[in-house]
Amino acid sequence: MTRRRATPAEQRARRGAVDDPATVLDAAARSLEARSRSTEELRRRLGAAGYRTDLVEDAIARLTTLGYLDDEAFARAWVESRDRAHPRGERALRAELRRKGVAAEVVAAIIEDRASPGPGGSGEAGAGAGPDDVAAARLLERRGASVMRDPDRRKRRAKAYALLARSGFDPEVCARVAAAWLAEETANLDE
Repeated sequence: MTRRRATPAEQRARRGAVDDPATVLDAAARSLEARSRSTEELRRRLGAAGYRTDLVEDAIARLTTLGYLDDEAFARAWVESRDRAHPRGERALRAELRRKGVAAEVVAAIIEDRASPGPGGSGEAGAGAGPDDVAAARLLERRGASVMRDPDRRKRRAKAYALLARSGFDPEVCARVAAAWLAEETANLDE
């Protein structure tokens, strides 16, 4: 005889009946094993799984005390990862962190650190170039080949601008970086 698998509703009901804080703490730890999460993300995830709110809050408090749950460290790592792997503009980074439940003051501090040169900030930018300029240029270096396929110079500029705008860069950054990148790419083609 085959055993019937519990439906998601039955699983949530079973988790709602849990009285052992260690069970919820284990579930929270397993969730953090996959990837780091913000406090609010973990709260939503455990709540959606069906665990009682008081046990969820106890687990979050315990993980915070142990140092496994830290919104500032999470936000800093998120921004660094984005800048390295999938560059985004400041506006997009703020929106992503807001969706993840990171407090506005934490987001503001992380974005401010990103903009300041030195050990905490990006420090990569040249004179007058901010972290968004560096990230936008990096994005165009990675994804600009499709932009350069178009023979029309105006269309290339529009495509470069659109690529940056879709990635959350401000209009001024889009225009400035797209123009500089296209000038450099065109000069490289002429050589």
